[in-house]
Amino acid sequence: MTRHLVRRAADAPDLPHDPHGHRRRTLVGEEDGSVHTGFGLCELRPDGTVAAHVHSYEESFLILDGTVVLDVPEGSYLLEEGDYGLLPTGVPHAWRGAGDTDARWADMLAPVPRARYGHDTQAVPALPVREPVRPDVRDPRTRSFGHFEPAQMDPGKQSQDLLAVSASMRTALLVYSGITVKMMVDGDLGAVASTMFMVQYAPDGVAGSHDHPFEETYLFLEGEADAVFDGERYRLGPGDCAWAGAGCVHGFANAGTGPLRWLETQAPQPPVRHSYRFTRDWEYLREALRET
Repeated sequence: MTRHLVRRAADAPDLPHDPHGHRRRTLVGEEDGSVHTGFGLCELRPDGTVAAHVHSYEESFLILDGTVVLDVPEGSYLLEEGDYGLLPTGVPHAWRGAGDTDARWADMLAPVPRARYGHDTQAVPALPVREPVRPDVRDPRTRSFGHFEPAQMDPGKQSQDLLAVSASMRTALLVYSGITVKMMVDGDLGAVASTMFMVQYAPDGVAGSHDHPFEETYLFLEGEADAVFDGERYRLGPGDCAWAGAGCVHGFANAGTGPLRWLETQAPQPPVRHSYRFTRDWEYLREALRET
Protein backbone atom coordinates (compact mmCIF):
# COMPACT_ATOMS: atom_id res chain seq x y z
CA MET A 1 0.00 0.00 0.00
CA THR A 2 1.31 3.48 -0.93
CA ARG A 3 2.10 5.51 2.16
CA HIS A 4 3.81 8.47 0.54
CA LEU A 5 4.27 10.24 -2.78
CA VAL A 6 6.35 13.07 -4.23
CA ARG A 7 5.32 15.38 -7.08
CA ARG A 8 8.11 17.35 -8.75
CA ALA A 9 7.33 20.83 -10.02
CA ALA A 10 9.57 20.14 -13.02
CA ASP A 11 7.36 17.20 -14.02
CA ALA A 12 4.08 19.12 -13.80
CA PRO A 13 1.91 18.65 -16.90
CA ASP A 14 0.73 21.76 -18.76
CA LEU A 15 -3.01 21.24 -18.27
CA PRO A 16 -5.47 23.23 -20.37
CA HIS A 17 -7.86 25.73 -18.83
CA ASP A 18 -11.52 24.83 -18.92
CA PRO A 19 -13.91 26.97 -21.04
CA HIS A 20 -14.31 29.35 -18.08
CA GLY A 21 -10.59 30.06 -17.65
CA HIS A 22 -9.96 27.78 -14.68
CA ARG A 23 -7.68 24.80 -14.20
CA ARG A 24 -6.62 22.70 -11.24
CA ARG A 25 -3.66 20.32 -10.98
CA THR A 26 -4.30 17.54 -8.48
CA LEU A 27 -1.23 16.83 -6.37
CA VAL A 28 -2.84 14.44 -3.89
CA GLY A 29 -6.11 12.64 -4.49
CA GLU A 30 -8.18 9.52 -4.15
CA GLU A 31 -6.21 7.68 -6.83
CA ASP A 32 -3.03 8.10 -4.78
CA GLY A 33 -4.42 6.14 -1.85
CA SER A 34 -5.38 9.19 0.17
CA VAL A 35 -8.47 8.96 2.34
CA HIS A 36 -8.49 12.30 4.13
CA THR A 37 -6.54 14.62 1.82
CA GLY A 38 -7.23 16.25 -1.49
CA PHE A 39 -4.58 18.82 -2.39
CA GLY A 40 -4.05 20.80 -5.56
CA LEU A 41 -2.94 23.98 -7.31
CA CYS A 42 -5.62 26.14 -8.91
CA GLU A 43 -5.24 28.82 -11.55
CA LEU A 44 -7.82 31.34 -12.79
CA ARG A 45 -7.42 33.81 -15.63
CA PRO A 46 -8.30 37.47 -14.99
CA ASP A 47 -11.57 37.05 -16.91
CA GLY A 48 -12.21 33.54 -15.59
CA THR A 49 -14.93 32.23 -13.31
CA VAL A 50 -15.79 29.19 -11.21
CA ALA A 51 -19.57 29.01 -10.90
CA ALA A 52 -21.29 28.76 -7.53
CA HIS A 53 -21.14 25.32 -5.93
CA VAL A 54 -20.99 23.47 -2.62
CA HIS A 55 -18.78 20.63 -1.38
CA SER A 56 -19.41 17.80 1.06
CA TYR A 57 -15.90 18.43 2.39
CA GLU A 58 -14.18 21.47 3.87
CA GLU A 59 -11.73 23.50 1.86
CA SER A 60 -8.78 25.60 3.01
CA PHE A 61 -6.80 27.76 0.62
CA LEU A 62 -3.72 29.99 0.37
CA ILE A 63 -3.35 32.55 -2.42
CA LEU A 64 0.12 32.11 -3.98
CA ASP A 65 0.08 34.72 -6.76
CA GLY A 66 -2.22 37.37 -8.19
CA THR A 67 -5.65 38.47 -7.04
CA VAL A 68 -9.02 36.71 -7.12
CA VAL A 69 -12.56 37.40 -5.90
CA LEU A 70 -14.29 34.89 -3.64
CA ASP A 71 -18.09 35.15 -3.49
CA VAL A 72 -19.88 33.65 -0.46
CA PRO A 73 -23.37 34.32 0.89
CA GLU A 74 -22.05 36.91 3.37
CA GLY A 75 -20.22 39.00 0.77
CA SER A 76 -17.57 39.24 -1.94
CA TYR A 77 -13.90 39.44 -0.98
CA LEU A 78 -10.84 40.50 -2.94
CA LEU A 79 -8.04 38.08 -2.05
CA GLU A 80 -4.35 38.77 -2.69
CA GLU A 81 -1.06 36.90 -2.35
CA GLY A 82 -0.68 35.66 1.22
CA ASP A 83 -4.39 35.59 2.02
CA TYR A 84 -5.77 32.30 3.30
CA GLY A 85 -9.14 31.08 4.48
CA LEU A 86 -11.58 28.32 5.23
CA LEU A 87 -14.71 27.28 3.35
CA PRO A 88 -16.72 24.98 5.65
CA THR A 89 -18.65 22.01 4.28
CA GLY A 90 -21.85 23.03 2.49
CA VAL A 91 -21.05 26.75 2.11
CA PRO A 92 -21.98 28.07 -1.36
CA HIS A 93 -19.07 29.87 -3.01
CA ALA A 94 -17.79 31.02 -6.39
CA TRP A 95 -14.51 32.44 -7.73
CA ARG A 96 -13.94 35.35 -10.11
CA GLY A 97 -10.72 36.48 -11.77
CA ALA A 98 -9.35 39.92 -10.96
CA GLY A 99 -6.27 42.00 -11.74
CA ASP A 100 -4.09 41.74 -14.82
CA THR A 101 -2.49 38.34 -14.31
CA ASP A 102 -3.59 34.80 -13.54
CA ALA A 103 -4.33 34.04 -9.90
CA ARG A 104 -2.89 30.88 -8.35
CA TRP A 105 -3.81 29.25 -5.07
CA ALA A 106 -3.27 26.01 -3.20
CA ASP A 107 -6.33 24.20 -1.89
CA MET A 108 -6.69 21.53 0.79
CA LEU A 109 -9.82 19.37 0.67
CA ALA A 110 -10.80 17.16 3.60
CA PRO A 111 -11.88 14.41 3.41
CA VAL A 112 -10.74 13.45 -0.08
CA PRO A 113 -13.31 14.07 -2.88
CA ARG A 114 -14.68 10.83 -4.34
CA ALA A 115 -14.92 10.45 -8.11
CA ARG A 116 -17.84 8.01 -7.84
CA TYR A 117 -19.92 10.73 -6.15
CA GLY A 118 -19.17 13.50 -8.63
CA HIS A 119 -16.15 14.54 -6.59
CA ASP A 120 -18.58 15.47 -3.84
CA THR A 121 -19.43 18.78 -5.53
CA GLN A 122 -22.84 20.14 -6.49
CA ALA A 123 -23.71 23.24 -8.51
CA VAL A 124 -26.04 25.74 -6.81
CA PRO A 125 -27.81 28.94 -7.94
CA ALA A 126 -25.57 31.89 -8.71
CA LEU A 127 -24.54 34.16 -5.86
CA PRO A 128 -25.09 37.94 -6.05
CA VAL A 129 -22.32 39.78 -7.87
CA ARG A 130 -21.17 42.49 -5.46
CA GLU A 131 -18.27 44.92 -5.38
CA PRO A 132 -15.52 42.99 -3.60
CA VAL A 133 -13.87 44.27 -0.44
CA ARG A 134 -10.71 43.21 1.34
CA PRO A 135 -11.40 40.84 4.26
CA ASP A 136 -10.76 42.36 7.68
CA VAL A 137 -9.16 39.65 9.79
CA ARG A 138 -9.77 41.70 12.94
CA ASP A 139 -13.53 41.62 12.26
CA PRO A 140 -15.20 38.56 13.88
CA ARG A 141 -17.63 38.40 10.95
CA THR A 142 -14.76 37.49 8.62
CA ARG A 143 -12.73 35.42 11.06
CA SER A 144 -12.47 32.57 8.53
CA PHE A 145 -9.79 34.58 6.69
CA GLY A 146 -6.20 35.42 7.52
CA HIS A 147 -3.08 36.80 5.94
CA PHE A 148 0.48 35.48 5.87
CA GLU A 149 3.77 37.29 5.20
CA PRO A 150 7.18 35.54 5.25
CA ALA A 151 8.36 38.08 7.84
CA GLN A 152 5.91 36.51 10.28
CA MET A 153 8.25 33.50 10.49
CA ASP A 154 11.05 35.59 12.06
CA PRO A 155 10.86 35.28 15.87
CA GLY A 156 12.80 38.54 16.23
CA LYS A 157 10.25 40.53 14.26
CA GLN A 158 7.05 39.55 16.04
CA SER A 159 4.95 42.60 16.88
CA GLN A 160 1.37 43.57 17.53
CA ASP A 161 1.21 44.96 13.98
CA LEU A 162 2.15 41.58 12.53
CA LEU A 163 -0.15 39.68 14.87
CA ALA A 164 -2.99 41.96 13.83
CA VAL A 165 -3.05 40.46 10.33
CA SER A 166 -3.97 37.07 11.78
CA ALA A 167 -7.32 36.05 13.15
CA SER A 168 -6.21 35.91 16.79
CA MET A 169 -3.25 35.82 19.16
CA ARG A 170 -3.20 32.03 18.86
CA THR A 171 -1.25 32.44 15.61
CA ALA A 172 1.89 33.64 17.40
CA LEU A 173 4.91 31.58 16.43
CA LEU A 174 5.77 28.21 17.89
CA VAL A 175 9.58 28.09 17.98
CA TYR A 176 11.77 25.08 18.76
CA SER A 177 15.15 23.62 17.66
CA GLY A 178 15.61 25.94 14.69
CA ILE A 179 12.03 25.33 13.54
CA THR A 180 9.21 27.89 13.53
CA VAL A 181 5.55 27.04 12.98
CA LYS A 182 2.70 29.47 12.34
CA MET A 183 -0.82 28.07 12.52
CA MET A 184 -3.23 29.32 9.86
CA VAL A 185 -6.36 27.14 9.72
CA ASP A 186 -7.47 24.89 12.58
CA GLY A 187 -10.38 24.35 14.96
CA ASP A 188 -10.10 27.90 16.29
CA LEU A 189 -10.84 29.16 12.80
CA GLY A 190 -13.78 26.77 12.41
CA ALA A 191 -12.14 23.80 10.67
CA VAL A 192 -13.32 20.36 11.77
CA ALA A 193 -11.48 17.98 9.39
CA SER A 194 -8.05 19.51 8.74
CA THR A 195 -5.36 22.02 9.65
CA MET A 196 -3.12 24.27 7.56
CA PHE A 197 0.04 26.00 8.74
CA MET A 198 3.42 27.37 7.65
CA VAL A 199 6.73 25.73 8.67
CA GLN A 200 10.21 27.24 8.43
CA TYR A 201 13.57 25.61 9.19
CA ALA A 202 16.70 27.61 9.97
CA PRO A 203 19.92 26.27 8.35
CA ASP A 204 20.47 24.04 11.38
CA GLY A 205 16.83 23.00 11.66
CA VAL A 206 16.10 19.28 11.70
CA ALA A 207 13.23 17.10 12.93
CA GLY A 208 13.86 13.49 13.90
CA SER A 209 12.04 10.77 12.00
CA HIS A 210 8.48 10.20 13.15
CA ASP A 211 5.01 9.26 11.97
CA HIS A 212 1.41 10.28 12.71
CA PRO A 213 -2.09 8.78 12.88
CA PHE A 214 -3.17 11.20 10.14
CA GLU A 215 -2.11 12.32 6.64
CA GLU A 216 0.19 15.26 5.93
CA THR A 217 0.88 17.24 2.77
CA TYR A 218 3.82 19.58 2.13
CA LEU A 219 4.07 22.26 -0.59
CA PHE A 220 7.65 23.57 -0.62
CA LEU A 221 7.91 27.33 -1.13
CA GLU A 222 11.47 28.41 -0.32
CA GLY A 223 14.87 26.74 0.07
CA GLU A 224 15.79 23.06 -0.31
CA ALA A 225 14.96 20.11 1.92
CA ASP A 226 16.52 16.74 2.46
CA ALA A 227 13.45 14.60 3.09
CA VAL A 228 13.05 10.94 4.01
CA PHE A 229 9.79 9.03 3.60
CA ASP A 230 9.82 5.39 4.76
CA GLY A 231 13.54 5.13 4.06
CA GLU A 232 13.45 6.78 0.61
CA ARG A 233 15.45 10.01 0.32
CA TYR A 234 14.51 13.06 -1.73
CA ARG A 235 15.90 16.55 -2.36
CA LEU A 236 12.88 18.86 -2.60
CA GLY A 237 12.66 22.51 -3.62
CA PRO A 238 10.16 25.28 -4.46
CA GLY A 239 7.04 23.99 -6.17
CA ASP A 240 7.61 20.37 -5.17
CA CYS A 241 4.89 18.60 -3.18
CA ALA A 242 4.97 15.54 -0.93
CA TRP A 243 2.33 13.54 0.92
CA ALA A 244 2.80 11.23 3.89
CA GLY A 245 -0.02 8.84 4.72
CA ALA A 246 -0.83 7.66 8.22
CA GLY A 247 2.04 5.54 9.51
CA CYS A 248 4.63 6.83 7.03
CA VAL A 249 7.89 7.45 8.91
CA HIS A 250 9.35 10.73 7.68
CA GLY A 251 11.78 13.52 8.59
CA PHE A 252 13.31 16.70 7.18
CA ALA A 253 16.53 18.70 7.29
CA ASN A 254 17.44 22.02 5.73
CA ALA A 255 19.74 21.29 2.79
CA GLY A 256 20.73 24.93 2.18
CA THR A 257 22.27 27.91 3.93
CA GLY A 258 19.11 30.01 4.04
CA PRO A 259 15.60 29.43 5.34
CA LEU A 260 13.57 26.41 4.25
CA ARG A 261 9.81 27.05 4.20
CA TRP A 262 6.77 25.01 3.25
CA LEU A 263 2.98 25.00 3.56
CA GLU A 264 1.78 21.98 5.53
CA THR A 265 -1.63 20.40 6.01
CA GLN A 266 -2.95 17.63 8.23
CA ALA A 267 -6.15 15.57 7.94
CA PRO A 268 -7.95 14.55 9.99
CA GLN A 269 -7.09 17.00 12.75
CA PRO A 270 -4.45 15.71 15.17
CA PRO A 271 -5.64 14.05 18.39
CA VAL A 272 -5.03 15.80 21.69
CA ARG A 273 -2.44 13.18 22.66
CA HIS A 274 -0.08 10.84 20.78
CA SER A 275 0.07 12.89 17.57
CA TYR A 276 3.73 11.92 17.10
CA ARG A 277 5.63 8.65 17.28
CA PHE A 278 9.31 9.61 17.27
CA THR A 279 11.62 6.83 16.12
CA ARG A 280 14.25 7.89 18.65
CA ASP A 281 11.88 7.32 21.60
CA TRP A 282 11.13 3.74 20.64
CA GLU A 283 14.78 3.03 19.89
CA TYR A 284 15.62 4.33 23.38
CA LEU A 285 13.01 2.05 24.91
CA ARG A 286 14.34 -0.92 22.95
CA GLU A 287 17.85 -0.28 24.26
CA ALA A 288 16.61 0.27 27.79
CA LEU A 289 14.79 -3.08 27.73
CA ARG A 290 17.93 -4.87 26.53
CA GLU A 291 19.79 -3.56 29.57
CA THR A 292 17.23 -4.82 32.10
